This record gives sequence, structure tokens and C-alpha cells, in this order.
Amino acid sequence: MTTPQKAAFFDVDGTLVRTNIVHAFAYYAMNQGTIFGTAWQTAKTAAAAPFLWALDKVNRKAFNELFYGFYKGQTQDRLLTLADELFTDVLKPALHPGTGRLLDETRRAGCRVVLVTGALDFTVRRLADHLGADDLIANRMHFVDGVATGRVIPPIVEGAHKAQVMRDYCVKRGLALDRCWAFSDSFSDYPMLAVVGHPTAVNPDVRLRSVARAYEWPIVDTTQG
Repeated sequence: MTTPQKAAFFDVDGTLVRTNIVHAFAYYAMNQGTIFGTAWQTAKTAAAAPFLWALDKVNRKAFNELFYGFYKGQTQDRLLTLADELFTDVLKPALHPGTGRLLDETRRAGCRVVLVTGALDFTVRRLADHLGADDLIANRMHFVDGVATGRVIPPIVEGAHKAQVMRDYCVKRGLALDRCWAFSDSFSDYPMLAVVGHPTAVNPDVRLRSVARAYEWPIVDTTQG
């Protein structure tokens, strides 16, 4: 079998599924195994939600660093166990109807399918396997003695850093960025779209839709079958 000489890079949240990283953490917060643990984590998340929402709009990198701090103290075994349940209960039902078709089209075009997401790798690994992705580029939680420190191993996958990890991926595999594709729903992912030869806006927010129209990028709707 011939190895694909180009890649299709997909953002996940909003692009392939209708969830985001807050949904994943909320699921963990509600499934801590004890009433006290559940109540405490939920209260902390709820109290921080307005600030996190505002921070996400201003500085995605700072948002990620603060948000992942909520995982501090969780055991790796528990996080991995809940990841399977997260996929079954939350992510799989949230797949957009047109996701499978979009992935199939890129495969027929001879592309490797690569998911590029700011989510933690263990929360989306099952989803990547389910979708048949060739590779997953995601944030990685730092663990010490099997316990999460609340810190992500650098570099944080977000914004302009997504574009950089895509460049690194292509260099390592001898792929040409100008032959690659990228798909995202958010203007915050403009760098990952602009760095490839074939950018596509998927279920775009208002700012990305405006940019896509200005640059005559394709606009795709995966919310429909």
C-alpha cells in the first residue's frame, strides 16, 4: 500500500463533534466516585466558568493552562477509565452527522487523517480510534506517580502552536504543507488553516466565516447528514 504523501488536519471540537473541552471536564467532575468529590469539583468548575469563558476569548493559551489545573490530584487510572465512558456517553453521540463523509472524502483524496486538538489526549483517543484517524496531536497531562499535576506537557496545542506542530509533523514525515488540508470551525484556528495549501472552514463561527468568504476558502457544514 502506498503511503499518503499529504495530510488532512482536523480540529475536533465544533468541527467533528458538537462538544468542547469543558464538556469533557464536566463529565469527569460529575463522576468522581464520591458525593463530596463530585460536589466539590462541580462547584469549582461552576464558580470559575464565567472567568474561563472570558479568558478563552482573550487568551486561549492562558485559558488552557488554567483550565487543565482543575485536573490536579486526579489519578491517571481513574482518568483513563472515565475516558472510555466519556467516549460512549458524550463524544460518540455528539458526532456531527456529516463527519464520516468529510473524513472519507479526504481519504479518497489520498490524505492521512490527523486530529489536532487542544483536548487532553486520553479524552479523545477513543474518538480518534473510532474515526480511524491515522494520528492524534493533542495536549498531554503531566503525571507524577500516577497523579495529575494539573500542568500540560509543553508545547500547549492551541492557536499558532497548532500550526507549528503541523509543520513539525510534515517535516518529520516528508509531507509538503502546501499539499495538505486543514479543517476547523473557529477563528482561533486561523493559523492552522492559513499554514496549509487547502484550508476549509467547517461550521464556522462568525469571524471565520467572514475570513473564509474573503479568501474564498470552502465552507462546509457537517451538522447535516
